[in-house]
Amino acid sequence: MNRIRLVTFDALHTTITPRRPIHVQYSEVFEPYVGILPPERIKQSFKSALKAVQNEDQTYEQGAENWWRDVIRRTAIEAGANPSVLDKNLSTIVKILMRRFSSSEGYGAFEDAIPTIQRLDHLGVKTAVISNGDSRIRAVLKDLSFPEYMSPIILSEEEGVSKPSPEIFMKTLKFLNRGVDQDDIVLPTECLHVGDELVCDYHGAMGARMNALLLRRLGIAGEHENKEHDEDLREVQIINSLDEVQKWVEQRNTLVSNQK
Repeated sequence: MNRIRLVTFDALHTTITPRRPIHVQYSEVFEPYVGILPPERIKQSFKSALKAVQNEDQTYEQGAENWWRDVIRRTAIEAGANPSVLDKNLSTIVKILMRRFSSSEGYGAFEDAIPTIQRLDHLGVKTAVISNGDSRIRAVLKDLSFPEYMSPIILSEEEGVSKPSPEIFMKTLKFLNRGVDQDDIVLPTECLHVGDELVCDYHGAMGARMNALLLRRLGIAGEHENKEHDEDLREVQIINSLDEVQKWVEQRNTLVSNQK
């Protein structure tokens, strides 16, 4: 058992969250161009469209804007939009939504996110981000004033690989350890990854020989986390807020120190 020297975080639904539900924001943007689409129908169509496009292209091979254009178009059509009307206005709709979800206009930080990162820094523990997102995640984190020392920010669009592949976790360590003396290299077993997806975050990190915590926020805050109905959470280490990360790291590092 090793001390924890690095904590990596997932981004969406872990450290950042839409300011208002995505289906509500989509509905507002759609209305002037394709008419009223009920938010509840958009909620279902967005979920199915996102999953379908993710299955077809996990690493944005067609480019982030084209990738999201596909998601947005499928979402609107499945929610009842007239295809011909939609296609006439699709470029405008895509630009508006891409801009909104590139900044604090579309996203906010969870209240426990930045304080947790700051407390870990005070403990001498490095922090980083590993996200199956595009480059807008970096812009969002900057706009929300996340600490600059939370680095690297590893994004599947830029790396050409996505969680749960061990490769994206190893890329994070490779970047972090670049130019570092042999004695200061951070090992996978000295890392903890925190995220809301059982397969991508928890099992992905464990498959890369890292430690992992699965985030399951309580109440409304956890409503949009990526949960599957048939999840097997036996023997999975679960936390309900990021405040618990610092405590977990402190307990782990104290235990390691006491064993020496």
